[in-house]
Parts: sequence; structure tokens; C-alpha cells
Amino acid sequence: MTKPLNLPLDRSAKTPLTEQIRKGITAAIESGVLAPGVRLPSWLDLAAQLGVARGTVRSAYEKLSAAQLIVASRATGTHVADRLSTTVRQEVAPAPGAFMRMYQELTVGPAIFQMGVPAQETFPAKMFARIRSSAVRAELSAPALYPDPRGELELRREIAAYLAIARGIECSPSQIIITGGFSSGLGLALRVLGLEGQKVWVENPGFPFTRRGLELARLSLAPIPVDADGMDVDYGLNHASDAALVVVTPGQQAPLGFTLSLARRLRLLDWAAREGAWVVEDDYLSELQLKGRATPALASLDRAGRVIHIGSFSKTLTPALRLGFLVAPFQLASRFAEVSACLSPAPGPAVQLATAAFMRDGHYMRHLRRTKRVYAAQSDALLKFLRPRASDVSIAGLAVLLRLPDGAPDLSIARETLPFGLAPTPLSLWYASAASARPGLLLGIATSPQKRIEASCDRLIRIIDRLR
Repeated sequence: MTKPLNLPLDRSAKTPLTEQIRKGITAAIESGVLAPGVRLPSWLDLAAQLGVARGTVRSAYEKLSAAQLIVASRATGTHVADRLSTTVRQEVAPAPGAFMRMYQELTVGPAIFQMGVPAQETFPAKMFARIRSSAVRAELSAPALYPDPRGELELRREIAAYLAIARGIECSPSQIIITGGFSSGLGLALRVLGLEGQKVWVENPGFPFTRRGLELARLSLAPIPVDADGMDVDYGLNHASDAALVVVTPGQQAPLGFTLSLARRLRLLDWAAREGAWVVEDDYLSELQLKGRATPALASLDRAGRVIHIGSFSKTLTPALRLGFLVAPFQLASRFAEVSACLSPAPGPAVQLATAAFMRDGHYMRHLRRTKRVYAAQSDALLKFLRPRASDVSIAGLAVLLRLPDGAPDLSIARETLPFGLAPTPLSLWYASAASARPGLLLGIATSPQKRIEASCDRLIRIIDRLR
């Protein structure tokens, strides 16, 4: 049976009648008004019904047939084509307790005490925007060619020079791969190393996103305790000496802020060289050491080529750039280049060229010096206010760690602060298991402007006293 059609036409519109008919029938099919298999009027009959030329309807039917929305047959006439269900998918919110809920809670913002992001007021946004605009124009006016998947040579040269001065790493631009940040660099390294099913040391406590990423890559986690000298290397050797990989934050351990001691660095590198294990160095705070000079990178001591150094501009510039870098051991540089080319090419050239110009003209180093002065002042103000009011407060990298009594609900406390524009990070989330977890709150220094510290801390202390 032929399905009657209601296709109102606007003869005064600029849209041709053929296109109006095509759109009307398409909408009826996609909304389910015209179900699969329903017979349509012939183009002759529909033309008469609508009072338009037969060629107008015929052209619309031909377009619908080309789009595989209708099927025309001399024997059976014109029908709506059989097709898959077009049910609209509903956005599913992450289940309570799921990883994505934790991810969203830890990246909420902008908010006071938020970790993992730099201070917005220290970043020379206008200057960087001008440099980036120029880089975008250069990118769009250049020949339409595929860029180097390892990243722009200009930026790799600047990073190599920076690493030699600031982190003590001697490397060539050919060893540097530009990435979309630390997570992107870690994923690239895991693809290159191919360690699925093998054991990996992870710091306990340690960055929960890294821990989850290693699980998704199908590695077996071996949590290694952290003390005042950083990751306990001897514990790892005694309990998981068969590991194939170590992921470590040696400069300023995340989240406790301790530096991996020289003795442990040498012990780790000696074991890695002897056993053929790999070490991923997460240099997430780079040289943002608030007191004194930052310790040289672990990779600066590596003579056997076992360390893969990963850095990022997320903490020094802004995470919105999604820009980082990886230093491949010399013997793996070509393999990293191949995997980058085929599976994980570098971000677009414009942001890279802008960052290269920012570094080349000296703006990056000046920005870091100014940023450290601001953060040091904010850190002092935060400690000055909290120490008379809390029993256990200490500096932990770019955060102030406020430890809570055993059993205190740090996750509930953190959630209670969100409506007030605060976002402290619960320490317990950084532990590999509930059995090893200790409660506490990490207060980001970069996002604690001095003019807001007193009121924000007062609010936080009141919530803690009410819930613990």
C-alpha cells in the first residue's frame, strides 16, 4: 500500500523544490514516519499530488536512491530501503565510582587548590597568542604537505637545548618525539616497548591516571612504597625483581614531593642495565623546584640507554596546549619514529612552531623564573595560614599536603568543597589499594592566589572539622 506523504513546499524559498522534496522524505525516513519497506508514490503520482513538474520529483527520487534511502523497481514500485536502526544514543554518565568519574573530579575547575594546572595569571597569554597567530598563518600558507610525525625540527632543537641546560640531558633533536602530553608519550613508549603481560613497578602512592593507563596496556602492576628518599628501589628488587618496566617521578615524586636519592637512582639504573629493564621517567614538574635548584633528570645519569624521559608543557605553560615531548634512548630512536609515523603522529605544526619561537626568544625561561617566584610566595602564604590550624602540613612538590587522621573521609571532604569553588585532591585516590591508602588533602599551590587563601582555608577547615 502506498504511504501518503505530507510534504509542504515553499515556492518562495531560495531552496530548490527538488531539494525540499528530498529533505522532507529523508526526514520522514530518519524519524521513523516512513518505516523500512513502506511503498512510496511513484514520481509521476507525487508530482501530480504536489503540483510540480515530474522531472522535479524524479530528480529528488534519484538523489534519495543514490543515498540508499529508497529502492526503485519496475516490478514492485518504489520503497523505503531496509536499513539499520537509527535509534538516537543517549549520553551515558559514568557510573559512580568508575574511573571517568574520578578523572572528572580530579580535573574539575577552574577552582582554588586545584592540582595539575598552572596559575593562569602568570602565563603571558597575549604574547603567546600573537606568536601563535603568526604560526597559524605560516602553517596555512605553507605547501599542503604532511609534517614530520616526530614533530617540528625547530621545537625539537629548542627542547634539546633546554634539556641540556635545565635538566642535564645530552641528546640530539633526532631522539626527541613531540607528543600530546605525558599520557600520549607513555602510550607511545608502551607501544614501542611491547611489554604486554609483563610486570611494572609503580610508585605507591602514585599518579592514578598513569596506574590506570598501565592496566589498560595490560601490564601487571607491582606497587612500590615511597619514603623520604623516593621510590624504595630495594623493596622493588626484593619483591618484583622480574619487572620489565619502572615508571617513576624522580624529580619531585607525585604526590608526596620527595626527590629520588642519588643512591637509589644509581641502584635503579644499575639494575635496569643489568637485567635489560626499561625506566620511564615522568618529569612532570620539570624544573619547577620552589626551593633551590631542581635535581638533574634521572636520564642525565643513564649510560646504558635504559631511560625514556617524558616531559610536558602542561604544568609550565598550560594543559590546553596538549603538548609534551619524549626523549628516546639512542638505540630506539628510529623505532619511536616509525611508531609515531604510523600510530601516533605529533600535534599540529602551529602550536609547535609557536612554542619553539616562545622558547627561542627567551620568553620560556623568563616565564619559569617569574612563575617560581609567584608560586614560592603563594606556598609561604598557604603554610603560614595552615600550620597554626592543622597538625600535619608539608610541601609536596607544587602542592601543600594536609594529612588527616586515619579513617578520615578525604574523598567526601573534597566533594563537599566543590560547591564553594574549592578543589583539593584526596590523597587516598593516589594509592594502589584501599588497604595501603592514607587520608589527606593535596592543595594545589599554583591555584591558590594569596588574596583568596585566608577565606578558602577557613572554608576548608570548617568542612574538615564537620566531616572527619
